[in-house]
Amino acid sequence: MSSDISDLPPADEYLSEEEVVHLRSVLREQIKLLIDRSRNNLGDLTEEQSADGDQVDVAASESERGHRLRFAERERKMVGKIQSALERVAEGEYGMCSECGGPIGHKRLMARPVATQCIDCKTMAERHETRSWGS
Repeated sequence: MSSDISDLPPADEYLSEEEVVHLRSVLREQIKLLIDRSRNNLGDLTEEQSADGDQVDVAASESERGHRLRFAERERKMVGKIQSALERVAEGEYGMCSECGGPIGHKRLMARPVATQCIDCKTMAERHETRSWGS
């Protein structure tokens, strides 16, 4: 089975070693930031005790606490995605689409370093998801 050179993506879609190194440092910085912020938020949440306020103060405090906990959960999930991306870097699989195996592209990874799909596969998955919700 021979492959026609026109079937290959342009060279600029593949990540250079320098681009991978840069993106790895971006991922490491993001994970450090998220972990530091999570520690600070956890400390703030455990220090807040609003049991001595009136009912309105307690309700507002609980609402704010719930919002912060949901945000912390989203950040926890992002930490997991970043860890997975760093594992893909270590395995030499970073920047390759999990669906089609093609390159994800440097521009897309700069915008979303944890991306696991190329823009075409992600667009197709979102269209499929939108149709599934509509039925």
